[in-house]
Amino acid sequence: MTTERLYNTDAIILRRRDFGEADRLLTVYTPHRGKLRLVAKGVRKTKSKKAGHVELFTHATMQIAAGRNLDIVSQADTVQAYRAIREDLDKISHAYYLAELVDKFTEEHDPSYPIFELLALTLARLADGSPNEQFLALRYLEIHMLGLSGFQPQLFLCVSCGTKIEPGENFFHIAGGGVMCPDCGASHPHADPIPLGVLKVLRFLQTRPWEQVAGVQLKADTRRAVENLLLQYITFTLEKKLKSVDFLRKLRKG
Repeated sequence: MTTERLYNTDAIILRRRDFGEADRLLTVYTPHRGKLRLVAKGVRKTKSKKAGHVELFTHATMQIAAGRNLDIVSQADTVQAYRAIREDLDKISHAYYLAELVDKFTEEHDPSYPIFELLALTLARLADGSPNEQFLALRYLEIHMLGLSGFQPQLFLCVSCGTKIEPGENFFHIAGGGVMCPDCGASHPHADPIPLGVLKVLRFLQTRPWEQVAGVQLKADTRRAVENLLLQYITFTLEKKLKSVDFLRKLRKG
């Protein structure tokens, strides 16, 4: 808990819900204070000057007053609204997903500037990127979020015997945390084959800067396989399903 009465911070709004008669309870992620729960008083009133600056997924600068139970947003100004996200149902559904992902992988008052930066950049890529860049940006966030929170999948050494993974018929063991060589994987009942193309994409996402990732073009079956494997790994790691995933699936079927 912060000791100063007033403090300033950048913040990205991950979640919000109505609180009391005119307030909102916000969950935000900040660069130097981590995840915070805050009260934005009076923002549901029609004359509120703060309302437009505390919309979902907005990057804002805030002045915050320390409270007894919850800190209070006293001022807020928009840094980046990512307006294009709110104008597209597909984009906003993906923004819900990445916000939920960051929320579930982080604890309150546990700061990580790299996570804040990754979230801000991914929102920008989601807002302004091509459909291919949007897909890659989400997968890039997933694999780097896993790494930054201590759950990075091992993609270069067998998680069972430690040997270097070579091109061939390798396996992925979700509970084991990564790839298995042909010998170990074939004898393990819960290891599934991983196509070489999928492994190469995962390695590329994990080790290359975004500038190199952004131009990658993938076949449809490789895209689906990469997305599904990462989602299975994330679900296992969190030990729960993400609510936004079901909505995304319904949206795609629709």
